[in-house]
Amino acid sequence: MEFGAIIKHDQKKSPKTGAWRYMHPEVDKEKCIGCGTCVGFCPDAAITVSKEQGTMNNKNKKGTAEIDYEYCKGCGVCAEVCPVKAITMKKK
Repeated sequence: MEFGAIIKHDQKKSPKTGAWRYMHPEVDKEKCIGCGTCVGFCPDAAITVSKEQGTMNNKNKKGTAEIDYEYCKGCGVCAEVCPVKAITMKKK
């Protein structure tokens, strides 16, 4: 691998693994600031940030984290790295 290279994840080639997870992450859309920290740490590339801009409550909002539950394994990394604790793990 080349130093400094960016590895792109091709979701079309990934198996759908979400059916066996025990826990699942839930995003509090009011708390989420759309920073994308969770996106970079997700081992399954199951999170994207929507383009939804600021709301009445949060004008500086960049978007909202969206989780694709067909690929999410429920590892909880996203909840651990979220700087505003907008993601919590819930039992399925």
